[in-house]
This record gives sequence, C-alpha cells and structure tokens, in this order.
Amino acid sequence: MSVYAITGGLGFIGSHLVDALIERGDTVHVIDNVSTGKMENLNSEAEFTKLDLRDASGLEAYITKIKPDKVFHLAALARIQPSILDPIRWNQNNADATLNLLWACKNNGVKKVIFSGSSSLYGDNPTPFVETQTPMPKNPYALSKSMSEQWCKLFSELYSLDVTILRYFNIYGPRQVLEGDYATVIGIFMKQAADGNNLTIVGDGEQSRDLTYVKDAVRANILASKHKGFGIYNIGTGTTHKIKDVAKMIQPDESKHTYGIVRSTEAKSTLADNTKAREDLGWEPEWTLEAGIADILKG
Repeated sequence: MSVYAITGGLGFIGSHLVDALIERGDTVHVIDNVSTGKMENLNSEAEFTKLDLRDASGLEAYITKIKPDKVFHLAALARIQPSILDPIRWNQNNADATLNLLWACKNNGVKKVIFSGSSSLYGDNPTPFVETQTPMPKNPYALSKSMSEQWCKLFSELYSLDVTILRYFNIYGPRQVLEGDYATVIGIFMKQAADGNNLTIVGDGEQSRDLTYVKDAVRANILASKHKGFGIYNIGTGTTHKIKDVAKMIQPDESKHTYGIVRSTEAKSTLADNTKAREDLGWEPEWTLEAGIADILKG
C-alpha cells in the first residue's frame, strides 16, 4: 500500500483520482486551499489538510510530515478568460506553486511527481498536437502551465526528481464546474439546458475541441504513477468535435442556440496525438463523447 498526496484533491479531476486510489486501498492525503475545490467532494477516507501551495515553508513542513511516496499535482487556477484579467494571480497559483511543490518533494525524497499539464500551451500549433511541438501560449493560463512544465523538466534534469507530465485535453465529467468563471464548455451547456436557457456558443461554433472524459484522465494518472523517468504525454481522445455539434448533443433544438463573439485568445482547434501515451504508459481513451455525456446525464 502506497502513500499518496494529491494537491487540488477537492477539485473536479482531483476528487475523482482520490476516490480511485481510496477504492484500491491506498493511503491518500488531500491538499487543497478550498478556493475552487469543494468540501463536498472530499472522500471521507482521505486525510485532508487545508494548505495554500504558495506557502512554501508550510508546504515543505507538510510534505516532511506525511512523507508521501508519490505526489499528484492537480492544484491550479484553471480557465483562460479569467487569467487574462489577473495574470499575476495565475502565475503565483500555477508556476510559483509548482516550484514550491517540486522543491518540497526534492528535499523529502518523494519518488514520483505526476504533474497535470494543459493542452492550451500548444496554442496555434498545427493539429494534431504532438509533445515535441514548441509551446505557443496565447494567454496567461497557458503560459503559467508551460512555465510549470519547464520547472518540472529542470528538476528532473538538475535534481533527478522523477516527474511525468500529463497534458489534458478539455476534461469533462461529473463534478465539473457548471457556472461562473471556472466553468467548462460542457458544464456551461448542461447548466443552461437544465435551466431552460439558450446555449451560448462562442463565435460561430466552428472551433473544435478534443474532449476527454474524467475517468480516462484518472486512469492516465494512475498509469503515469507507475512510469519511471521524465516524460510528457498528451491525454486526449485523438478525435475532435465542433462546439456547435457538442451543443446539439446537449440541446438538439438549434433555435435555443445563441452565438457570440470570437475569442482570439483561444486556439481554433485542439486535437491530441496520443501515440506516446499509448506506447509508453499503456493508456488509451475508453470513453467517447456521446458515452461520456450520457454517463453524466444519468447521474
């Protein structure tokens, strides 16, 4: 039985990962500052500590105390649009916080760190995105995740800290944020449909996204925790859907679709080449978008 620490363990993806590890009998410590995570997501069998990763000394003291074998780093301020309004906060909570965590792990002999990255750093690279492409961040959120990856790579090379980076492609599923600045596109559509409102589609809806179900993301984390050595992996389905088609899946009546302004700060299309994850991690997506949406709707 291993001891794991999960930053952001009250959040959308993190809480699902906590559940999966608890279910198989592992000891799990959840670290979260409860800024966007929810206490209702906490698994009763996990050990919880409220801690902000920007507190470097407090974080190191905590890692020294619990001595985890491996650390899953999911804590971050997500979403693109709010990062544009407050880039300093996003840098502090993402890049600076990641550095603090890596330093604490290095100083305490942590065997493995699995970092939750983002496909947003690819920007306007041609699709399908491959891990060898040069990042082209178009907004502060993407840049903060790219900087975090650079810290991970440097710690791997300079301090021999074993780090694996997973670049997520638009994760969705139960517990996703449904409203506010941190909502995902599927979360927004589902909330609007449930409330009887029109679905608000950014731009003309022709932009496309590789949408990945949360259960596939959780499985990727667990497989990555067994992998040795530095690596960067795309965690996406390898298929893409136009946003207007996603809207139709949730609300078939197109008269209830409203179109808005185009966001130049977001990529026109995202699509993962997941060959490397298949070959190195033994991971492949098991959920189609249709199956994932149906799974959410059935509750």
